[in-house]
Amino acid sequence: MSQEKGLAGGSLGTLESAVMGVAGSAPAFSVAVTTAVIVASVGVLSVGSVLYCGLIMFGILFAFMNLNKMTSHAGATYAWVGAVFGPRWGFFAGWGLLVASVIFMVSATIPAATSTLKILSVMGWVDEATIESTTWVTCVSAIWLTLVTIIVSKGIKHASYAQLILTVIESIIVLALIIGAFVEYGSKPAHPPSFAWVSPFSFSAETFATGALTAIFFYWGWDVTMNLGEETKGGTPAPSSKGAFWSMVNLMLFYIIIVIVVLIVLTDEEIAQANTNVLYAVAEKLFPHPWSYLAVLSTVLSTIGTIETQILQFSRTLFAMSRDRVLNPRYSKIHPEWQTPWVATLTIWFLGVMLLFASSYLPSVKDILDKSISAIGLTIWFLGVMLLFASSYLPSVKDILDKSISAIGFQICFYMSLAGFACAWYYRAMLTGSFLTALTHIWWPLFSAMFMVFIAILSAFSFDPLTNLIGIGGLLLGFIPMLLNQRSANKLQS
Repeated sequence: MSQEKGLAGGSLGTLESAVMGVAGSAPAFSVAVTTAVIVASVGVLSVGSVLYCGLIMFGILFAFMNLNKMTSHAGATYAWVGAVFGPRWGFFAGWGLLVASVIFMVSATIPAATSTLKILSVMGWVDEATIESTTWVTCVSAIWLTLVTIIVSKGIKHASYAQLILTVIESIIVLALIIGAFVEYGSKPAHPPSFAWVSPFSFSAETFATGALTAIFFYWGWDVTMNLGEETKGGTPAPSSKGAFWSMVNLMLFYIIIVIVVLIVLTDEEIAQANTNVLYAVAEKLFPHPWSYLAVLSTVLSTIGTIETQILQFSRTLFAMSRDRVLNPRYSKIHPEWQTPWVATLTIWFLGVMLLFASSYLPSVKDILDKSISAIGLTIWFLGVMLLFASSYLPSVKDILDKSISAIGFQICFYMSLAGFACAWYYRAMLTGSFLTALTHIWWPLFSAMFMVFIAILSAFSFDPLTNLIGIGGLLLGFIPMLLNQRSANKLQS
C-alpha cells in the first residue's frame, strides 16, 4: 500500500461538513443514551445544563475555527496544540481524543444493537429475551461496527453520502416527535415548564459541574469537521469551519428543544425506566404501534452516523500523529484507490470490537497480551485490563454506559480545553484589538477552557474509583506509547 498518495482532497464542501458535524454529535443517539443520566443527576435543570454547556462549547468552537486558520490538518487539536505549546502537549491532546473514541465504541454500539434487536422483535424475528442477551447485543454491536468501518474505508465520499441519507431520515423522525409532543402534552406536561429550569441561581457549583460534564457528551463530535479539513474543497479551512459553526447552532437549538420535549412528556420514573430508549418511550406515548418504533429507528440511524464520524475522527488523528512520526508510521498508510488511512481505520475497528467483547465477556489477559505487538498494542493491553477490572463490577449494560459517558466527558474536557488555551495564547496579540475580535479569539475560548478544567476536576472528586480509572487512567496510558516511540526514534538516530 502506498504512503505517498495523500487523503482525498476537495471531497467535502460546507454542506457535507455541516452534516458531518451534526451527525458527529448524533442528536437522537445522544438524547437516547444521555438523557436518563443527566435527569437522574440534576432533574429538570437538565435544560439549563444543556443551554449553558452549549454556550461554553461555543467558546471551544471559536477556538477550533481560529486555530484552523493556521492550517487545515487531519490531526486538528493534536497539530494546533503541538504547534503552540510543544509536541508533548500536542501528543496528549491527540491521545485524549483517541482514548475517548475507543471507549465511545463500546457506549455507542450497545444502544445500536439493543435498538436493532427491538425492531427485530417487533417483526417477530427474535423474542424479548434476546434484547437483554449479552451474547446477542455484543454480536450485533460488532456487526454494526464492522459494516460502518467498511463504508468509511471505501472513501470519504461514500461516508458523506451515507451520512447525508441517515441524517435526513433521522431529522424527519425527530421533528415529528417534537411536533407531536407539543401538540399532545403542551397543555398537560409531566413537568410544567419553568424559568427555574434555566436560571443560573437554581444551580449549586456541584450540580452545575455534574450537569455540564454530562451535557458535554451531547455536543461532542461536531469537531470531526476539523479533522476532515484536508479533505475539504479548495484546500482552505473555510468549509470545515463554516460546517462546524452551523452544526453547533443547529445542535444547540435541537438539544434544548428535545430535552424539554422529554421532560413534558415523561415523568421521572418513566425516564429512569426508559434508560437508553428515551425517544422510544416518548414515541410510545404519542403514536400508536408500529409507528412508535420509528423512534427506535432514528436511534439506530443516529448511532450508526456517530460511529461513522468517530471512526473518521480517530483514524484521521491517528493517521496524522503517525505521519508526523509521533506514533508508529505504519498507521499513516493510505489506500492507493480509496485514499483513506486504511490501517488507522482498521485499528479503531479492532480496538472497538476487542473492548466491546472485553466489557461483555471478560476474556483472559493472555488473549489481550497476545495482541500487544506494538506501542499501541501494549496500550490496548492496559486498556483491556482496565476494562476487565471495571467490568467485573459493572454487571448491567446501564452501568457500563453510565461509567463510559462520564469518563468520556472527562477526556473531552481535557483535549478541548487544550485547544481553548492554545487559541487564547496564539492570538494574545489581539487583546488590544477590537472587542469582538478579542472576545472570539481570546476571552471566550479562554473562559470555556478554564471552565472545562474546573468541571473536570470538580467532577473527578465525585466520580467513583472505576470511572476515574477509565477517565484519568486512559489519559495517563498515553505515556506508554509516547515514551516507547521516543526510545525507538532515539535508537534510529543513534
